[in-house]
Amino acid sequence: MSTLPPEPTELDHPDPRGSRAHFLQVFLSQRSQMEALVSRRVGCRATAADLVQDLFLRFWRRPLVQVEELSTYLLRCAGNIAIDHLRSEGARVRVSEGWLPEQQDNRSIEPQAALEAGNDLRHVEAALRSLPERTRQIFLLNRIHGRKYAEIAKAMGLSQSAVEKHMMRALEACKASLREPATTRTPRNAP
Repeated sequence: MSTLPPEPTELDHPDPRGSRAHFLQVFLSQRSQMEALVSRRVGCRATAADLVQDLFLRFWRRPLVQVEELSTYLLRCAGNIAIDHLRSEGARVRVSEGWLPEQQDNRSIEPQAALEAGNDLRHVEAALRSLPERTRQIFLLNRIHGRKYAEIAKAMGLSQSAVEKHMMRALEACKASLREPATTRTPRNAP
């Protein structure tokens, strides 16, 4: 005889907003808006429908999350899934066009060019590390995580103008690190 309690059913949930039925109802009511949003961003209705279906499956397979306004949350997630799709497509195109090193024949890369590229990367990284914490964080949010200036401003409690100024400082520091004479940019371990 089992002493485990029976699996809860939707009737056991006092808050219907946490039920799968509620999720399904909200998702279906927002589906056309989500597909329209994604379609505008990716430029293809069929891809938008596929992405929204993937979004549904992601939510359906995991435990339900309690959010204040599920419809707004789903729309935000749809926008994010469109951005993720565009990023992955961009990376796929760069690889197929040979922009990324993985696609290039290693024998065709000149050792000197590879060394210079590595040096440039180290100098840019050093320039970013030397920035004030807030400036570096804003730069990374924008350039690595793809956040817009307005999103960063809101999240950090700054004006959009302040975010733009921090970005200008960060970009100038990166450019300056690449303008340094080659003699000062040689790595310490180089002969």
